[in-house]
Amino acid sequence: MKICFASHNKNKVKEMNGIMPDGISIVGLAELGLTEDIAETGSTLEENATIKSSYVYQKHKSPVFADDSGLIVHALNGDPGVYSARYAGEERDDQKNMDLLLKNLAGKNDRSAEFRTVISYIDEAGEIHEFTGKIEGKIIEEKRGNNGFGYDPIFQPNGFDETFAELSSDIKNRISHRAKAVQKFLEYLHQINE
Repeated sequence: MKICFASHNKNKVKEMNGIMPDGISIVGLAELGLTEDIAETGSTLEENATIKSSYVYQKHKSPVFADDSGLIVHALNGDPGVYSARYAGEERDDQKNMDLLLKNLAGKNDRSAEFRTVISYIDEAGEIHEFTGKIEGKIIEEKRGNNGFGYDPIFQPNGFDETFAELSSDIKNRISHRAKAVQKFLEYLHQINE
């Protein structure tokens, strides 16, 4: 069974192929000849993931999944949320995004936050299935660590003294919001392929 992952990121496609069960192979957008960017115009992570999966399904009528992730900071009414990648502007600059978040959190006692990933999977029949993963933690006051990307240097998951950027990729990939969403997706695929 082939499933398209609605992503232009070859590393993400390769990573997904590495965790799929036997009999399921993942292809990226490039392998389907889709080069255009899919505009993420939704107001929620769920909407954005479904916009991407629906776009590809409409063109190819074959199984596809897409994901969207965001950082939800409780003291900022859920921001940056769906705008996490573009929090400080359209150029998607991780350093500027972190700097703006730290500035907006200055003086606030509640630094609790959660990372959330939503996977939208559309099966051969065109039915949409959603899988959500999240991890709770807090935003620390200064950047620490060199691994990862995005907000990893300032997000410290509950139960750890390290930030995501200080943890090994093995540990992060086991506990992260994306890992949890993917695990639910895999469990579903196992059930329907038994």
